[in-house]
Amino acid sequence: MTGTKGWSRISHPLTRPGPLTQLNRITPLILAVALFMENMDSTVIATSLPAIAADIGTDPIALKLAFTAYFVALAIFIPVSGWIADRFGANTVFRMAIGIFVVGSLCCAASYSLETFVASRFLQGFGASMMTPIARLVLVRVTPRSELVGAMAWLTLPGLIGPMVGPPLGGFITTIFTWHWIFLINVPIGLIGIVLASKFLPKIEKREPRPLDKSGFLLCAIWFSGLIFGLSVISLPALPPIAGIGSAVIGLLAGAAYLVSSRRKSAPLLDFRLLRKRLYRVSVLSGAIFRTGLGALPFLLPLMLQLGFGMTPLESGLITFASAVGAMFSKVVAERLFAAVGFKWVLTFAIAIASLTMVANAFFGPETPAPLIMGCLLIGGVMRSIFFSGNNAMGYAGVADNEVGQATAITAVTQQISIALGVAIAGGVLELSANITGGPVGLDDFHVAWVAVSALSAIAMVFYFGLPRDAGSDISGQKRRQRG
Repeated sequence: MTGTKGWSRISHPLTRPGPLTQLNRITPLILAVALFMENMDSTVIATSLPAIAADIGTDPIALKLAFTAYFVALAIFIPVSGWIADRFGANTVFRMAIGIFVVGSLCCAASYSLETFVASRFLQGFGASMMTPIARLVLVRVTPRSELVGAMAWLTLPGLIGPMVGPPLGGFITTIFTWHWIFLINVPIGLIGIVLASKFLPKIEKREPRPLDKSGFLLCAIWFSGLIFGLSVISLPALPPIAGIGSAVIGLLAGAAYLVSSRRKSAPLLDFRLLRKRLYRVSVLSGAIFRTGLGALPFLLPLMLQLGFGMTPLESGLITFASAVGAMFSKVVAERLFAAVGFKWVLTFAIAIASLTMVANAFFGPETPAPLIMGCLLIGGVMRSIFFSGNNAMGYAGVADNEVGQATAITAVTQQISIALGVAIAGGVLELSANITGGPVGLDDFHVAWVAVSALSAIAMVFYFGLPRDAGSDISGQKRRQRG
């Protein structure tokens, strides 16, 4: 089957047996390119804030609101992404999302003030809010469940590589060219992505969406945006901390109101009753806790290397890139491991080793050989990538085809909140440790923060202890291997 016409007749991925086709191999790669662009862009401006601030006439600290605007847009529109995909067609919305992201990038490059830059980043975030969940939705709907681990391995790479590549790449582009090219580079990448998606992505027919829960959308928008905005302001105070605390409290109150009201609705915007499915619940909760600890990594590591070790941004970037290289290696072993051992013990082992490689940073100092640091980052990158590719695939084992949109939206929202929470916790531990010692943030404070976030990540193992050994065996390939 070499064209998209035959694929459009497939009603359910479980019904299509057989080896991976060329089309099915290229699908996750196309989706991954868009996600890499998004994940890289969410962090690429970190090292370029001083240059951007100087050019548009504002303060670098105030410009951190651009980070917040991006993540707030994600939080507002991710919950409704599944409904939009069903209403207008997943393929159409995915291409539209890339187009909006490209337009937002052009607006960022053309920004001349703090207000225009923050608004442009919000527009970028709106496009990104559709790219991530819809990419996963497309992948799950066109991929046989028995082949989902391999496909997810490709799709999870951008989320791990992007945050590590972003800061050094941003510094390099700003130093050699100008900060505008950080955003202009998205234009050819996005246009190529639209062309490839139009030509190669399997066609997914429109579906009759559930009625749009308008009051639920409003409450969820306040809930998630308030919480993410609050956590961002608390951890990176561009505004008074009380503004962040107040925003987070309002978000939590809206969340409580949504959870109460959603119980009385037959079709709530986000149907958390999906969490009654055991494998999906384990996937979401363990992934959220592990990602909370992991979310601190792109924040803590460059700061420690630059402030604690005295490295330049370029030197720290070259070291942190080892983690991205490790993530790429995971594709080689992930499918074989899950087929041989199953989800339960591979995911437990991956969490344990990844947490150990994170806590190892608490014992590093300026005298530590760079190859040793890079070796730990390399191993950690492999383990984290194996975990996310397997955990994300396992979550869909008990999810029906008509529930995939809901599942992807809930997963995407929890991921964004986990990342924001991880940065907030790491920043809070740094400040608390520095206040206790009575001095500025130093290397010892970073070591305390590494212990805290590593212990948090390790807690995610608990969720797998009660699972049977063959949990999700239809997807992991374990059952197929046993029959063979």
